[in-house]
Amino acid sequence: MGSSRYRPTIVQSCSASLERKGEVFCNSLASKLKVLDIIIPPVAYPKGAVLFMEGQAACGIFAVCTGRVKLSTSSLEGKSIILRIAEAGELLGLPATLSGKPYEVTAQVLEQAEINFIPRGTFLRFLRVNPAAVVQVAQLLTESHYAGHEVIQSLGLSRSASEKLARFFLGWSANHAHGQDHLRIALTQEEVGEVIGVSRETVTRLLTTFKKKNLLTVKGATVNICNRAALQNLAGVAQPRPGPVPQPSSAY
Repeated sequence: MGSSRYRPTIVQSCSASLERKGEVFCNSLASKLKVLDIIIPPVAYPKGAVLFMEGQAACGIFAVCTGRVKLSTSSLEGKSIILRIAEAGELLGLPATLSGKPYEVTAQVLEQAEINFIPRGTFLRFLRVNPAAVVQVAQLLTESHYAGHEVIQSLGLSRSASEKLARFFLGWSANHAHGQDHLRIALTQEEVGEVIGVSRETVTRLLTTFKKKNLLTVKGATVNICNRAALQNLAGVAQPRPGPVPQPSSAY
């Protein structure tokens, strides 16, 4: 987790030639939108490219095939908060595309990615003739709702900056590393601060404290959780209790 910054590049592309094929447009989305039979060749986007901006008229959805995209929102004063990091298999811009309202967040490529774009009109026509896909889209919107609830919990209910940072690492472990203690976090310290609502200086100070307490080690973008129990205690996360020892039962 370095502290470098980059200059974003806005990608002005809201059209694509469609080909009808009997397969999903992105293999990574097969589990969520199995019936989708429209394929759009994925486009490679460099790190820092902006897919769409908060307040921009919704022109369609973006399907992440590879790479990661950060979703953020900003205040009028220019203060930004990163709401979450989207990974392969996710649809971006879905609420705005369905409602016809402007995009509610800014989507910026965090690392080189391949992304498909589906124009709004094409996607809405597809939903009208594919009821099964409507159910799956509703499930995606539900997941988005719960993700937003987690952000509110983290920012609004955490009592201290150290608790917020501890929750960040535990959340990254759960959502991006399948519960493992070896994490690769491609965010700068400033961006981590934007995720948890604190300054870069606070993140730097807390990382030093966490390392001194042997909670974790940090080397570049690699973070290793050394004491998960202590980190959970700091985050105020209840640790799972061991279940009762099963008793032998008699067979009849």
